[in-house]
Amino acid sequence: MKNIKEKGAVALLFVFFGFLALIALFPFYAMLLASFKPGTELLRYGLNLKWQWDIMSFNNYFYLFEDGQKYFAWYKNSILLTLIHTAMSLFLCSMVGYGLAMYNFKGRNLIFLLVLFVLIVPVEIIMLPLYEFMVFTKMINTYMGVVLPFVVSPFAIFFFRQYAVGLPKDFMDAGRIDGCSEFGIFFRIMVPLMAPAFGAMAILQALGSWNNFLWPLIVLRTNEMFTLPIGLSSLLTPYGNNYDILISGSILSVLPILALFVLFQKYFISGLTLGGVKG
Repeated sequence: MKNIKEKGAVALLFVFFGFLALIALFPFYAMLLASFKPGTELLRYGLNLKWQWDIMSFNNYFYLFEDGQKYFAWYKNSILLTLIHTAMSLFLCSMVGYGLAMYNFKGRNLIFLLVLFVLIVPVEIIMLPLYEFMVFTKMINTYMGVVLPFVVSPFAIFFFRQYAVGLPKDFMDAGRIDGCSEFGIFFRIMVPLMAPAFGAMAILQALGSWNNFLWPLIVLRTNEMFTLPIGLSSLLTPYGNNYDILISGSILSVLPILALFVLFQKYFISGLTLGGVKG
């Protein structure tokens, strides 16, 4: 009887969350259909769930990559900036979080409190000083101008610190006995143990960088340097709104993040779970 009740509860949960998943996918499904329709249909009827085979085509996708269009350059810029930002952020934030968790030194708690303080400061407050610094260092309209100001994330430091607190320090002692350096202990021993945390942060940092709009809009100046969010937003102007091209471009922009989540979803779930309860 108990097993029947448990199976029934599991089935109800499966149906419930499946229903929620369908609700969440409906907007994406409507956008997918709209991406195959001409812009006049979208302006006339808006987004809908009707399959209209007589007017649907791949013309919107072909137009994205025609000569004169900058979509491929925007896509390349977004991928390159996301890779640089994610790799640098994981490297630096993991080392800071690991150091705050595993080493006892003077001022450690003060540094951690400063990290928490920066975490609650709105980004908009520091936009103007950061922009002036980018102008002074001549990093306007460069990749580094977009990446460097936010490459060290206080949230990522906090997350790695909370995860590393639960790691046994016996591994560090064993590494020292074997003659391993402190950097060797971190890269050879601790990084594999922190794989779930790296997986979770890789998704979150990549997603934040991929969708970042405000700061790249401030720093980047030329069309060739635009990222996808800025480039797609430039399709909407007072002189004409290319909603059909905008929607088809948005559909393609989802693919890299979707692939990233599929690759790291196991680490993402376990990393968030363990990182949230340790400390």
